[in-house]
Amino acid sequence: MLKIDLLRHGETTLSHTLRGSTDDDLTELGWSQMQKTIDQSLQASIQQQAEWDVIFSSPLKRCRLFAETVAVQQHKPIIYDADLQEMHFGDWEALPTQVIYENEPELLANFWQQPTVFTPPNAENMQNFHQRIAKSMINMQQQMLENGWQHALVVTHGGVIKLLKCIALNHRLDDILKMSAELGQLNSFEVHEDTSIHLLKE
Repeated sequence: MLKIDLLRHGETTLSHTLRGSTDDDLTELGWSQMQKTIDQSLQASIQQQAEWDVIFSSPLKRCRLFAETVAVQQHKPIIYDADLQEMHFGDWEALPTQVIYENEPELLANFWQQPTVFTPPNAENMQNFHQRIAKSMINMQQQMLENGWQHALVVTHGGVIKLLKCIALNHRLDDILKMSAELGQLNSFEVHEDTSIHLLKE
């Protein structure tokens, strides 16, 4: 049984939009949100002697740059995984939801309610996103087992965390947008031998 702590990136320059695969930067507040969470977790791990063995990260800057800093500070290996990127929103990339609502209110409402059925124009569909994240989890588990790593920090995106929550809690994928994944916060999961995942805490 392995443990993974998923850290969502903090506030970014495009936090008011559906930035998806758009490679925007963290704001100062976004960086401090992540740093505060990591500092608190490391303080707790000192007491429990359970710090991370490895760091996995989305290659997008809002995750990668912070993950690299933690890896250097903690002298831990870092692995970049493109499959940990956020869902690609196609024509809605980097657009505020207000703008989308003004131009395509029906499609936006349909997407919020049934994202497995309605996909934004030219975007990645929910089924492909699900398959991509499942593949990433299998690869992560294999790498951890091969290297004897028991505990990983995963720096990633809100959509990834919400999807894993749906899986862990046996919810329909259409519930993904109802799941919580706060900026700069950790969500902890257990990964079992059969690749099933269980939510520990958020």
